[in-house]
Order: sequence, then structure tokens, then C-alpha cells
Amino acid sequence: MRIVMKFGGSSLADGNRILRCCNIVKRYRQDHDILVVVSAMGDVTDKLIELAELAKNGNGEELTKRMEALKTQHLEATTVLAKEELREAARRELGKLLAELEKVLTASALLKEVTPRTRDRILSYGERLSSILFEHALKDAGVKCVRLQGWEAGVITDESFGEATPLFEASKSRIRGKLNPLLEQKIVPVVTGFIGATQNGEITTLGRGGSDLTATLIAAALKADEVWLWSDVDGIMTADPKLIPNAKTIPQISYAEALEMTALGAKAIHPRAIEPVAEEGIPVRVKNTFADEKPGTLITSTTQLKVGEVVKALALVRDVGLITVSGAGMVGKLGTAAKIFDVLAKSGVNILMISQSISESNISIVVRRNLLHKAVTALELALLGKGVVSEVQYEDDISVIAAVGAGMKGTPGVAAKIFGAVAKRGINIRMIAQGSSELSISFALKERDAVEALRAIHDELGLGN
Repeated sequence: MRIVMKFGGSSLADGNRILRCCNIVKRYRQDHDILVVVSAMGDVTDKLIELAELAKNGNGEELTKRMEALKTQHLEATTVLAKEELREAARRELGKLLAELEKVLTASALLKEVTPRTRDRILSYGERLSSILFEHALKDAGVKCVRLQGWEAGVITDESFGEATPLFEASKSRIRGKLNPLLEQKIVPVVTGFIGATQNGEITTLGRGGSDLTATLIAAALKADEVWLWSDVDGIMTADPKLIPNAKTIPQISYAEALEMTALGAKAIHPRAIEPVAEEGIPVRVKNTFADEKPGTLITSTTQLKVGEVVKALALVRDVGLITVSGAGMVGKLGTAAKIFDVLAKSGVNILMISQSISESNISIVVRRNLLHKAVTALELALLGKGVVSEVQYEDDISVIAAVGAGMKGTPGVAAKIFGAVAKRGINIRMIAQGSSELSISFALKERDAVEALRAIHDELGLGN
């Protein structure tokens, strides 16, 4: 098979973990064509964000201190390489790239300015540094490989710095032209995830989870047989195992179900990464680097339903707030909802969940908690005193639970089971939303009750069995 393997930051957190990943590649390469996409080491992306902020504030002393720690982290990772010449080569290349990063940060600190373009350049160094380590570790393991930056591999994007979108057709043709010849020669390409470049050659980043998108875009371009996403989880779970000890790995899930789960924050695959593989029907496996013998979760175009299985997984979304806009003047008034959404959009507030009563006298909205007060202020200034909306209320201690599963469609009594389990614990539900696809049902409740409700539903539905 032709397999695109993406290794996440937790899989590459230090030199020994990088070696483990390289051994996985070496083992599977015996029977398959392998292409590797790498993320930055561990928490390096977060560290680069902090460095950019320090530069923006002109904090040169702290900047120097943090930069030294970043250098040490990467240089220490080379000590696991057995061959001295590879250790020295890796250290030289790391040193050159780290010196380049330091110059960018120093210039930004002098100007006390970090533009979106400069920020993307700074963040790009995480993957560029880890790819050097991965390339030399693979060579140390005796695997013939070539390292490529995202744009060198053919990932071309628009100019939306910080959240760039790949130009899919242009990227696909370039990816094929660059990577197919390498794979035909049994060379393993090691590609930086998360980063690309505009058609003018300016470095861009694809936003959080961008390495997943790099992997699936490359897989779609090369008509790969599968994408394997390696991280520190066994796959997509029935619930967060930190909250539900008896949560199980889901063996198979559809693209649509996975999209629902990941959009709700499940640790598996970034939502934007599903589109390229879904269009081509390429399966995605979510596997654990530290338990690679486990099958993980297979994401495919088809829905696999077991007898009696209705809900496959539960997700808990924390750090949200609930806004209720109400007023007798809203009844029958055209454009009220459009006005509310327009106000929030112009304020840069994304809506996570919506519910409206059939009476039209109120609309409830869930937003991220850090944007709650901004949203409420914008709505009050725009809507109150205009004869339509009489009140804007909010609650800042809210969580959302979502139940996901294709088996919910057309199955009566699902909501009764879910809400019955919650009611037995004496927990009140603040808001409910379900789309016509019946693929998921979400409800808001007080944060203090969220974990107890999650456990009650997980037990009631037998998801841990």
C-alpha cells in the first residue's frame, strides 16, 4: 500500500520518541510505500507563539532566555543518534535554522511589531526544526529519505496568514510532480506539516491541526491507500478517558461522525482535514505511537452500525457561555435572527450552537467563554432600545454535551434515554439543539453538573461495555 503517516507533537516530544517513530516507519516500509508528515516537537508551537508575543512587547531579556531553552531542547534530541556524522550534521542544520529564527525575533523585538506574515514565519520553525531531527534519525536507522518543507512538497495556499487555505488543485498537481518520483525510487519523503507558501513564496501556516490537513491533502493528491495519524491516543474514544475511566476505543467511524466528534474537540483529526480524503474515499487510521500494535480507529466513507448501537460517542465542550436574546417584539419580525448573527460576526464571535423557540420570542446561543462578554456587549449596543429585543441575558458557567452516532437517525427514544439519564441525577438542561441529519444531539447545562451528566449518559447507553 501507499501510506501517508503523520506524527503529532506528542509522538515527537524528544529524541527517544522520534527514534520510536522512525522505527515504525522502517518496519512498515518493508512492505509499503511510506510518506511522512511531521508536526513540531511537543509543545514547541506554543513556545513559538510565546516568543512572538515577547518580541511584540520588546522583551529582549526574556526572549533570549526562552530562545536558549528552545535551542537546548532541539540539540539534546540529537544525542540519541548513533552515528556521529549524522549527529554533527543535524546539529549544524539545527544551529543554522535556530540562528535564522533568532534574527527574525530580534528584528521584531526592535520594531515591537509582529505582523501576521511575520508570525507565520516564526511559527513555521517548529516543523522545520523537527523535520531535521526526523530526517537524520531515519538515516540513522538506515532508511533512505529526503526532507522537504511544505511548500517544497507542493503545498500552495492563499494569503490568509495564520489560517491559510490550500489551493487544492494547484497543490495537488505540484505534490504529484514532486513526490511521486521520490516514492517510485523507494525514498521516504519527510514533509513538514502545518506550513505552506503563497504563490509568491511567502510562508503561511494552516492553523491549528494543520499537519493533519497537510497529510490528507498529500494523500488525496497521490491517491494514497490510507492515512495514518499517529498520536498519544488509541483512537477516537467513546468519551474522554480522563473523565470516563471505562471509555472504549471506537473501531470504525464514518467521515460524517468523525467530523461531528472532532468539531466538538475530540482528539483525533482536525475537521478541515477530513474533506480531502472524504472526496477521494481514502480511509484514515488514528493510531497510538506508544501502542502501535493496537488497531486504533478506522475512519471511512461508510457507516458501520452494530445491532443496538445508536450513539457511538459523547463529547464534552467546556469553557462556553450561553446568551439568550428575548423580546415580544421578536415574534413575527423578519430578519431578527439575521441581525443577531450579523452583530456577532462583525464582532469576531463564532457561534457554536443555536436554539430558537417556536414562539420566536427568544433565541439562545452558545459561544466561547472568552468571547462571551464581548458578544453580550455588542448585542446590547446593537439591539436594546430598538423596540424588538427587550433583554439580553447570559450565563458564564455553562458546558455542552453532545451525543454522536449515525444510528440515531430514525431511531425513536434516543433523546428520552439521554435526557432520562440526566434527569435521574437531578440535573437541569438549559438548552437543546439537534440538526435534521439526526447525527448528533447537543445540550447545554451548568458546568458543575457536566461530568456527572456525561458519566450518567455513558452508563445508560452502555458505551463502556
